[in-house]
Amino acid sequence: MSIKRGYYLDEIKIGMFAETSMVVTGEKIDTFAELTGDYNPIHVDAEFAAQSMFGKRIAHGALSASLISAILGNDLPGPGAIFVELNMRFRRPACIDDEIAARAEVAEINERTGRIKMKVTCSVNGKQIIRGSAGVIVPKRPDED
Repeated sequence: MSIKRGYYLDEIKIGMFAETSMVVTGEKIDTFAELTGDYNPIHVDAEFAAQSMFGKRIAHGALSASLISAILGNDLPGPGAIFVELNMRFRRPACIDDEIAARAEVAEINERTGRIKMKVTCSVNGKQIIRGSAGVIVPKRPDED
């Protein structure tokens, strides 16, 4: 398997962005609960969730937010980058059959430290469900001999 290289710091520009999406399923929620140990019945018990303010099962907020990690690790900045900070506000939930669209956009670049700040969002049907920022350390281009 060949390893894809991510961006070097000198290749990053303010305004660059990447996006990904995922459709929420009951199986994905159940798998996430198993992986994390978070079995809050609002996520895993349809009967309990039906009595909640949402009226149905909702995805874990961290499941939605994990799409941000996928962008940072796979696409922008991509392989080699180190995800060091995430600040988020959860605005509304994602439910089964919702398609979550995640986006990360370069907002600041610190060339001295190699850190970039990214504006991050997750949306369902054009409505934000998460907004925030992420901090990422981006590798500098190696010196060529």
